[in-house]
Amino acid sequence: MMTELPLDQVRTLLAVVDEGTFDAAAAALHVTPSAVSQRVKALEQRTGRVLLVRTKPVRPTESGEVVVRFARQLARLERDALAELGMPGEGEVTRVSVAVNADSLATWFLGALTRLPERDRLCFELRREDETRTAELLREGVVMAAVTSSAEAVTGCSVRQLGRMRYLAAASPEFASRYLEGSLRNALAEAPVVTFDRSDDIQDGFLRLLGCGGASRVRHAVPTSEGFVESVALGLGWGMVPEVQAVELLREGRLIALSPGRPVDVPLYWQQWKLDSPALAAVAEAVAAAASATLR
Repeated sequence: MMTELPLDQVRTLLAVVDEGTFDAAAAALHVTPSAVSQRVKALEQRTGRVLLVRTKPVRPTESGEVVVRFARQLARLERDALAELGMPGEGEVTRVSVAVNADSLATWFLGALTRLPERDRLCFELRREDETRTAELLREGVVMAAVTSSAEAVTGCSVRQLGRMRYLAAASPEFASRYLEGSLRNALAEAPVVTFDRSDDIQDGFLRLLGCGGASRVRHAVPTSEGFVESVALGLGWGMVPEVQAVELLREGRLIALSPGRPVDVPLYWQQWKLDSPALAAVAEAVAAAASATLR
C-alpha cells in the first residue's frame, strides 16, 4: 500500500487551489502546466480520491480540503522550524489567517492583535464571516484559526471558550414612538427591521423567544457592523445591537432598549489548528486576553 503523500504533489495541489488554475499554479511554481497536471493526477491516484473540481477557478472536493488543510499546516510548521533554526527567508514575515465575525471585528478583536510584539513580525489575513460559518473556513483549510459560535471542534483543531457576546433589542426613540406602541411582540413582528445580511437570524430568534414566528418581511440588509448600528440609531428599523456598541448610544439617548430584561447571548469560541506553532500560540493568548476584557 502507498500511504505516503509526496510533498511536491501536496504543495502542487495547494498552489492550484490558491492560484485558481493549473496554468497560474505552474507559473507560481516555475514548472510547466503539464507537470502540475501530472502531479495532481498522481496524488489523486495515490489517494484514490478526486481532489479537485476542474472549474474556473478550481475548487477542492471534500477529500481535497483534507489535503489542502494538511498542506497549509505543513507550510506553517516548516516556516516555524526555519525560524527556530535561525534560517527564515529574507524579509519573510509570519502570516496568520483568521476567520472572525463582523461584530467581534468591530469591537474587541483588533485590540487583541495590537497586544502582540512587533518583533514577532506577524502579518494577519482576516476573513470576515458570520460566527456560525467561520468554522467552515477552518474545515476547508482556508484559515488556521477562527472565532466561532461552535463548541464542536473541527477535525484537527482545538477549541477554547472566549465568552459570550451580548445583544440587546434596540431602536431609536423616534422609531419606537412611531412603530412600537401596544404589545411589543406584535409590534416588532410588523415593524421594519435591520439585518446584517440574508443569513442573519438573530432578530428572528429574539422574536421567537417572545413567542412570535419571526421578524417583519420589511428588512433592511446593512452588511457592516458599524453601518448596522448606525442604521438602527437613525431609525431605519429595529435590531439586535451588540451591548458594547449600544452602551454609549443608550447613554446619549440615540437608542432605547426595547426589552432590557431579555438580552440574547451568543457564545464565542476560539478554534485553531493543533500545531506546535509559536506564532499561533501567541495569537491565541492575545485573543483570549482581549475577549476576557470585553465579553461576558
